[in-house]
Amino acid sequence: MSDEDEKRCKCPPAGSPAWMATFADLMSLLMCFFVLLLSFSEMDVLKFKQLAGSMREAFGVQNQIKVEDIPKGTSIIAQEFSPGRPEPTPLNEVRQMTINNDLNSLDVRSKEGESQIEDELKGLEELRRQQEEQARQEAVAVAQALAAEIGEGSIEVETDGTRIIIRVKEQGSFDSGSAELKFQYIPVIAKIRDLLLNISGKVAIEGHTDNIPYSGQRFESNWDLSTARALAVAHELFADRRIDQSRFNITGYADTRALAPNSSAELRARNRRVEIVIQKGDAEEALDRLQSRPEGDTEGAPLDPSGLF
Repeated sequence: MSDEDEKRCKCPPAGSPAWMATFADLMSLLMCFFVLLLSFSEMDVLKFKQLAGSMREAFGVQNQIKVEDIPKGTSIIAQEFSPGRPEPTPLNEVRQMTINNDLNSLDVRSKEGESQIEDELKGLEELRRQQEEQARQEAVAVAQALAAEIGEGSIEVETDGTRIIIRVKEQGSFDSGSAELKFQYIPVIAKIRDLLLNISGKVAIEGHTDNIPYSGQRFESNWDLSTARALAVAHELFADRRIDQSRFNITGYADTRALAPNSSAELRARNRRVEIVIQKGDAEEALDRLQSRPEGDTEGAPLDPSGLF
């Protein structure tokens, strides 16, 4: 064998080395392995966008916006919101403390708020009992002073909770269909006026009629007639300058608040009246307002029972 043949035999064989096939197989397996890992994983799109945005800003990549386009802002909700399983926390947990399923409000009252409401209820209930007893005692005094008129059937006196009701009947006070107070009835109104000077509380003068439509020409309807009669009684009471007119409220109710059914002449005569209603304090109204307050509503200034007399 010549020298040229020996040199030619020492040269490496043609083609890739033998280890290249093993290395290629290993890389292919690794690529398949990572592809499977990626396919099995769950990608958080929002976090991916945040990460991509951070990398874009870090490497100085900027988004080119055309001049005619409106600049687009960043959504705060999209940045702060992270999807996941919602779980209640002690701070956000709200309990419904009611047996009434018709209520739409939830009770988030604290123990201090519940105790405050209970104290207010007890104080108002006690105050209401005191005002009811005071109303009964003063109603007895009024009835004694108007005993003669009560015996004649022209006046009625009764109590309704914390209210004293002096009922002026049509008999002897007004002619049928008229709102002019009879002259002989003026001394009776003067007696009532003297009694009101010594009784505290708000006063409502309410006119009432029966259900027979008014057929005269002076008034348009029973509403006008009932209001005019209440005004006639009020004007006679206001004849004494000692009367504080700011205490009074004058209203006409026509036949909407009948005492009895309008089925006979006697019952209709009972419904034709003017009532002088004396409200002894606001404890009953305040108690109803507090009891009807939606559960969990502890806002507002606490009620001061001392200012309700």
